[in-house]
Amino acid sequence: MRSNMLTRTAISLTAVVGLAAGTVAAAGTSFAASQSAATTAVSAQDVSILAVNNLGLNTARAKNWQCWLRDVGYSPGTIDGQLGTNSWKAAQRMFNDLGHNAGTVDGVVGPNTIRALQRYLNTWGYSLVVDGDAGSATRAAFWDFNAIWC
Repeated sequence: MRSNMLTRTAISLTAVVGLAAGTVAAAGTSFAASQSAATTAVSAQDVSILAVNNLGLNTARAKNWQCWLRDVGYSPGTIDGQLGTNSWKAAQRMFNDLGHNAGTVDGVVGPNTIRALQRYLNTWGYSLVVDGDAGSATRAAFWDFNAIWC
């Protein structure tokens, strides 16, 4: 018990001296963020990164995809050329209804959504490997598919 108190005192003194000296390294040992705070920060960053995922489409071609979704009966929201959550939810609903198994309708472009997109593009004559990877062949086919619509 006594050695525990000495350790705490030494850490506290190191933190105070570190702060007084202006060094973060010495103060960091006692003022580090908790694990849950660090996890929350990473999760928030991941969401912002995935907020729009055009899979290589420019704004005009992304608008074409949104128009396609709208015209086949799946509302993507505003036709703005930004494939965000609403656009991908519409696509996921369409993929699921057509039996391409996009999985959960959550607007997240993960491997299930990519596999469903690959299956969908294959019904239009593209010969993609259905692997859930949005690699160059998938992006090129998606680009080509969205050449004309709006």
